[in-house]
Amino acid sequence: MAMTYDEALSKLAEQGQEHLLAFWEQLDEAQRAGLLAQIEEIDFADIERMREALQHQQGDVAPAAAGEFGPAPVTTLAETGDPDVRELGLHALRAGKVGVLLVAGGQGSRLGYDGPKGCYEIGPITNAPLFEIHARKILALEQKYNTEVPFYIMTSEANDAPTREFFKVNNCFGLSPDRVIFFTQGMWPGLMPDGSLLLDRPDHVFVSPDGHGGILVALRKRGVLQDMADRGLSTLFYFQVDNPLIEVADPDFIGLHLANEAEISLKVCAKRDPYEGLGMVIARDGRSEVVEYSDLTDAQKEERTPDGQLRLLFGSVAIHIFTFGFLKREADQALPLHVAHKKVPYCDEAGNIVKPDSPNAYKFEKFIFDVLPDAERSLNVEFAREEEFSPVKNAEGDDSPATTKRDMIAKWARWFEACGVSVPRDADGNPTALIEIDPCYALNVEDLKAKLPEDFKIEGDVLLK
Repeated sequence: MAMTYDEALSKLAEQGQEHLLAFWEQLDEAQRAGLLAQIEEIDFADIERMREALQHQQGDVAPAAAGEFGPAPVTTLAETGDPDVRELGLHALRAGKVGVLLVAGGQGSRLGYDGPKGCYEIGPITNAPLFEIHARKILALEQKYNTEVPFYIMTSEANDAPTREFFKVNNCFGLSPDRVIFFTQGMWPGLMPDGSLLLDRPDHVFVSPDGHGGILVALRKRGVLQDMADRGLSTLFYFQVDNPLIEVADPDFIGLHLANEAEISLKVCAKRDPYEGLGMVIARDGRSEVVEYSDLTDAQKEERTPDGQLRLLFGSVAIHIFTFGFLKREADQALPLHVAHKKVPYCDEAGNIVKPDSPNAYKFEKFIFDVLPDAERSLNVEFAREEEFSPVKNAEGDDSPATTKRDMIAKWARWFEACGVSVPRDADGNPTALIEIDPCYALNVEDLKAKLPEDFKIEGDVLLK
């Protein structure tokens, strides 16, 4: 039964938050129902944790970056070269033990795009959207290894409906709809400096996504963990939507994870400069951690070894593998809270919506990498960023559509050259042709070699589908 006004007032009065009902008399029935539903969802145990996190936010160095720590141990895919390790990954794929977990709750607003970021078009020739590129890689795995790979997609309240519709009208890009599972991440209220919740409309409590770490609670609450168990999955490949270069469920990476009996494995790459905004992989008390870029001091970011290399060189790019058991265990744990001071619209005493010019309230997020210290065994695997990491985040400059398309074309050009095909290049060494290869045509160089005609030449733009 839905919460009543009296029940809501009682719940809020216990916490000194009655102001959330200040405009009750002005609301219509639908608005009242929506506000009561929000209040019913508020967990004041979480609010108390937020208040505690707010009180502890002080000093120049965040607690995560304080104390003694050093670079975490890192292995590389290139160093292994063990066919038995790769076979472990291939066996898991063929046996239907691998699922793919995509974080896709973001909007494309920073790109000037009004819609889910996954719908943003990035294919150099076809303008294929990010969702299509990822889905086609999963379809290619299913076709290549005669298997089924469930595709779990975490959306947000803001983009869940348009994301589902986008997959529906595009027939799931060839995937079986029963293996494309959508679920929404949680939303958390923000706090004013005095610890009070705030309204951003007379009928609405301000909430924002609870961060990529919120995926753990969402997996449990939305029944996704049970779905994974019902499908017999043991290994979950996790990534974020904005990186079209990703090697989805790469069997070499899966094989390393399994061979090392890791509960969580991370792909890491060298930072391009000391100030690149990647979380840094460190070792402390015998376990790996990730420290958020913003939690490090400039001195920590710039520190170098005697040979001139950055001491904290390797950053996490949100490419992980989890064992199912670890994911299930962590879904019941309370992750640390990360606090951000932000400009949050709010209602004044008259019910007018105020858009502040400076930060006025605090948002709270959980980060998925904070599970790392809980793992009995973890693995950090270095990869070549030009092969697997070129996110599209900004409208211009680094990590923009221009750089991402450039890196996609460059990767495919290297594939052609590895097959003995000459690629026309300009004076700076950049390919002069547009190149795009559908994942279902070739997932890697070996696939391309097996399909290319012997007399293949690049004499213009190249699209292989």
